[in-house]
Amino acid sequence: MDTDEPRWLDDDEQQTWLAMVAMLVGLPAALDAQLQRDAGISHFEYQVLAGLSMSPEHTLRMSDLAEFAEASLSRLSHTAKRLENKGWLTRSPDPADGRFTLATLTDAGWDKVTATAPGHVEEVRRLLIDPLTKAQSKQLREISRRVTDAIDPHRTCPRMPAT
Repeated sequence: MDTDEPRWLDDDEQQTWLAMVAMLVGLPAALDAQLQRDAGISHFEYQVLAGLSMSPEHTLRMSDLAEFAEASLSRLSHTAKRLENKGWLTRSPDPADGRFTLATLTDAGWDKVTATAPGHVEEVRRLLIDPLTKAQSKQLREISRRVTDAIDPHRTCPRMPAT
């Protein structure tokens, strides 16, 4: 029988944890609300479109896009179908390896992401960048990288779409 006590959080650690939880819950909800209100899309849909917009020829394998968007292939596939129905992306077999599917941003998708980006970046600035000093921003970046590495040492943060 294991009688070792858990390493409970002290008061400072608990306050840090609770502050982080509030941010982890509140920030995505606020970004999603802004995108829904201003562009009629979810934050996840925007991430998919943005990932494609930053890729060469606006095309990525679905598996690479899922990794960039922090999603399962199943979730991405459902979202890609909705975006495809709106005319914002197309899917096709990868000519280099038919086992993969390529997602490609359409001209209409490019128009959507470029029209949406200014409002989104302004909200990111308002909520995350502007409240911090340059030093705090750098600290947050390093903290985020360390936590991301603890979660999965084989991935990097931030990840840009594959080139």
